[in-house]
Amino acid sequence: MFLIIGYVIILAASVGTYALHGSLAALWVPAEYVAIFGLMIGGFVAGNGMAAIKATVAALPSVFKGSSYNKAFYVDVLAMLYEILAKVRKEGLMSIEADVENPESSPIFSKYPNFLADHHAVDFLTDYLRMMVGGNLNAFEIADLMDAEIETHHSEQHVAVHCVSKMADGVPAFGIVVAVMGVVNVMGSVGQPPAVLGKMIGGALVGTFLGILLSYGFVAPIASQLEQKMQEGGKIYECMKVVLLASMNGYAPQVAIEFGRKVLYSPDRPSFKELEDEVKSRKGK
Repeated sequence: MFLIIGYVIILAASVGTYALHGSLAALWVPAEYVAIFGLMIGGFVAGNGMAAIKATVAALPSVFKGSSYNKAFYVDVLAMLYEILAKVRKEGLMSIEADVENPESSPIFSKYPNFLADHHAVDFLTDYLRMMVGGNLNAFEIADLMDAEIETHHSEQHVAVHCVSKMADGVPAFGIVVAVMGVVNVMGSVGQPPAVLGKMIGGALVGTFLGILLSYGFVAPIASQLEQKMQEGGKIYECMKVVLLASMNGYAPQVAIEFGRKVLYSPDRPSFKELEDEVKSRKGK
């Protein structure tokens, strides 16, 4: 939503203000637009492998959607972790084996459909709960493994950000290429009347205008949005990590989820009282 609002403001501030004292028809040079977009797509394809292209295309729709990682979501996650750890503390680690092996039919996990919809987060949590049930690794070994997995996840998510950022960096240069091509065409028509030459030179300069506008006004904001989405999507792993490690180090479930609450971004972090009241209200359900 904010991306679209920003685009409208950018167009109003650039094309809109130009329209007050110039003709918009002068900016309509179809060949320049086709050339710029062709160069953008060609550079993107040439500079990336199939995996990076697929990751970028898959990530682009997310910039037009609101974030699902909000306060309500994290309250659900922390309440779910409390239920799991409380069950472990009361009945032992083996009591959650069925929940871990089939989370979709688990009485605990099934109460939190928003979390179940995030398959990567579900896999992360169930994998480490399975290791805890197995009892083969200590807290330090699991912490190192979690750090490595989270780093890998961040690297994978950053592929789309990198690809779009590189595209934004290259678009102004593509605009210059198109403008130079237009100037070359003008130089070959020096015998034409000044009015004709002026129109041709103006058309050539549209390439430079378009390249800079697309880069900083349209492509770069997408890269920025993707980076913010990546950071928002990575926080849930840190939250689950500190909760599980706190539990492995002997802290009670109520204290363990407090560790998770503390690592959340402030706009998404429930207060201690909010989380405590929510956990208490769900005990009877």
